Amino acid sequence: MQHKPGVLRQTDPEAEARMRAAMQAEARERDARMAKLPAIRLEGEAALRRLLPVAQRDTGQSSVIARFLLNLYNGDRFPFDLTDLRRLDYELFDDCLAVLKMDFMPAKEVHRYFDNGDAIWAALAKDWGIKDYAGSTWR
Repeated sequence: MQHKPGVLRQTDPEAEARMRAAMQAEARERDARMAKLPAIRLEGEAALRRLLPVAQRDTGQSSVIARFLLNLYNGDRFPFDLTDLRRLDYELFDDCLAVLKMDFMPAKEVHRYFDNGDAIWAALAKDWGIKDYAGSTWR
């Protein structure tokens, strides 16, 4: 059936009710997430402060953490394979997830939580020999 110009289609009250209910549910979910945001940020910052020293050490897990942090810093420049998280112990994995949750709605970029963060993150890339794809593409 074709729509005729100038003639409004009749609305479907059931479809409108479903749409309204879906929008209200989405708003409730958003409000609940926003209420949790301060706790998420506190937990994420604490986890970030635990992860950086690990990234600066010289272990297999350290390289994973360094690449993870560099990816959060700039994902286009520093790609990261999420399956590498499987190489971490549970505590480090949980810390990565906490930082990722924090960074979903960031108050600031991850390197900004530290004095001289730009230099610290640059040193991570240099020390671990992690390729910087600035000006090119890895995709």
